[in-house]
Amino acid sequence: MSQQRLRLTIRGRVQGVGFRPFVWRIAQAQGLAGFVLNTGEGVTIEVQGSGQQLAAFRQQLQHTLPPLAHIDSLQQSLLDLQPDSTLFEIRSSTGNTENQSQAQLPADSATCLACLDELFNPDNRRYRYPFINCTDCGPRYTVTHRLPYDRANTSMLAFPLCPACRQEYQDPASRRFHAEPTACPQCGPQLQLTDRFGLPLKGDPVHGAWQILQMGRSIAMKGLGGFHLVCDATQPDAVARLRQLKHRPGKPLAVMALNIESVRAFCEVSPSEAAWLLRPERPIVLLQKKAIADQLMPDIAPGMASIGVMLPYTPLQWLLFYQALGRPNGQEWRRQACEQIWVMTSANLSGEPIVITNQEARERLNKVADVFLLHNRNIVTRCDDSVLAIQGREPLLYRRARGFVPEPLPLSAGGPDVLALGAYLKTTATVLRGEQAFVSQYIGDLDHPLSCEALEQAAQHLLELTAVTPQAIACDLQPDAFSSQLAQQWAQQLDVPLLPVQHHHAHLAAVMAEHGLNGPVLGMALDGYGLGKNGDAWGGELMMLEGASCERMGHISSLPLPGGDKAAREPWRMAVGLWQRLNPALPLPAHLAGRPGLPMLLRQLETGLNCPETTSMGRWFDAIAGLAGICPEQSFESEAAQKLETLATGCAPLAGGWRVSPANLLDLTPLAQQLMQLSDPLAIASLWHATLAHALADWASRAANTTGIRQLVLAGGCCANRKLLQQLLPLLREAGLQPFTAQQLPPNDGGLSLGQAWVARQRLLQQ
Repeated sequence: MSQQRLRLTIRGRVQGVGFRPFVWRIAQAQGLAGFVLNTGEGVTIEVQGSGQQLAAFRQQLQHTLPPLAHIDSLQQSLLDLQPDSTLFEIRSSTGNTENQSQAQLPADSATCLACLDELFNPDNRRYRYPFINCTDCGPRYTVTHRLPYDRANTSMLAFPLCPACRQEYQDPASRRFHAEPTACPQCGPQLQLTDRFGLPLKGDPVHGAWQILQMGRSIAMKGLGGFHLVCDATQPDAVARLRQLKHRPGKPLAVMALNIESVRAFCEVSPSEAAWLLRPERPIVLLQKKAIADQLMPDIAPGMASIGVMLPYTPLQWLLFYQALGRPNGQEWRRQACEQIWVMTSANLSGEPIVITNQEARERLNKVADVFLLHNRNIVTRCDDSVLAIQGREPLLYRRARGFVPEPLPLSAGGPDVLALGAYLKTTATVLRGEQAFVSQYIGDLDHPLSCEALEQAAQHLLELTAVTPQAIACDLQPDAFSSQLAQQWAQQLDVPLLPVQHHHAHLAAVMAEHGLNGPVLGMALDGYGLGKNGDAWGGELMMLEGASCERMGHISSLPLPGGDKAAREPWRMAVGLWQRLNPALPLPAHLAGRPGLPMLLRQLETGLNCPETTSMGRWFDAIAGLAGICPEQSFESEAAQKLETLATGCAPLAGGWRVSPANLLDLTPLAQQLMQLSDPLAIASLWHATLAHALADWASRAANTTGIRQLVLAGGCCANRKLLQQLLPLLREAGLQPFTAQQLPPNDGGLSLGQAWVARQRLLQQ
């Protein structure tokens, strides 16, 4: 048959994932000649053979990829034949970095099954080696300083390969061919168990750590993107002690179980949830508690219907379970139910970023952890665990970090490169490069200097990995937020425009960017707080968006914020403010009337001193929770709303429970009046959710009928409320609207930077 020679240029997740040896193997199997190499753009392949051979090669190339590989684009061109070309080889990466900006760095991935088989095989040279990995698994993003993704650019540079590992590293037939973090006990990182003063403890580190956990104590364990604080989740005293030392009195703690069968003992697990628990990203998945859950682990998620659960994703986590089970023979134990459950929570004090270095672990955690399970492989990039729930059959992200970052989100069109730095809560940074959006890992709230420093480091690292010099920098309207100040500083240094974007415009734009919408669309921002264009506190807004423009069409009826930010932390204040506005002549419920500070609060409401108005949906949730008496004060952000959601059950909406004015004001006071006559918290929570869903659907439907726009974007922190969405989305569809929600990013402020960057780009394109 006639011979051809093709050049294939491939972009996507094709470096550091075993793609070149995969290409080599299928080319060898087809008897093709040519080569494959990494470039700054991705991977280039030249193949020569018959038309039938080349067709079979392309079929396998696109449909039998390695587990972590993903092709975004494939360009093909015809070349002249090379008569002397008879072999297929893997060539070294090209030295040209001109187009390095198109390369993609893979995210960290859970230990694969093949490595687990070796990890627990006493005859394997990597038996019980806590840093086993291959091209199909292990650390990537968190150990990499810069691109190209070569060992010399990672924290593994400190560990020269031994002869046995180098042979695997150089063998295309090995699954460790160019696995940059590969190592073994002879040449790789090592574990160490120390006390809180840094003194090494004798004996096997994993066994020693397990003994400490058995005693009801806690350990600080170094992971992929940071440390975890670990204790036995089934020992209430151990959990209570960890909460006290970590200053985390009520916020739910994540737990780790061995496998799906172990999780089913205390949680409901749907097929979709099971699939996500087992995915290479290994996120924390919020699962519905079974009745026994609070008996087994009474202080893990108090007052909540769900528990955040994850499965082991590092060899060290697997080894901890292996040790707890007495190092059983064989491999079957990995699939059997296990009663051991660990608390596996981020190692930080409340308000601080997760700890990543051995030194700062000893300095910042020495009053929390009893011992430190350390290793000497440096963490380059701080990256917390990701958190999601399943809404319908789709993921609803609460925190996007390890396993997902730095995977880019595809955009429907390209444009100028832009950097955005988020707002104040749940901060992330975003870089737009061409038709891709690179959203950083979750940084956290910017109320601590170390968190501010973490944002600056993450944004700088993202710019370096993407090789982007931004043409504009976007931020929130709030001028005193650190992210806004940093954006202003960098814009001045780079001499590029600073483009502030209104908070809720950015929320809605993030969903538009994700779904490839340009407008006109309706937008419903259901959120906690964002500075409005008029200087007010917004959070329950109806908007119309198209391109870079955003028009506020209406809002939810406002509430007083007695004490400003303090009211957001103390829902009883919001409840008193609501009561005073609607029924000032009636006596307050007993649980509100007896609050210390009530007389001063009432005077504040009467005078209006430090008592601004807010249209925030989040503050409405706080007011109703305070009214129900379920969360007078919050120990963590959105605690009141989460507990209100937990109580809610299905019920009919209140007829006439809302009004929509011609000016698109959604008035919820009829519903509030009715709720004030109820005393049962469950009844209050249920009627609130059911009526609110119908009110929001009616509000959107009226706006759609007026404008003729049927596409509706929903975003903001309240869109993380699954019970609200379960009722609202079907009602919107029944009304003929097409709702769009966040799926690849959180609906809360964790997705805000994408919306800021997208709006900033639209503004630049319009100039």
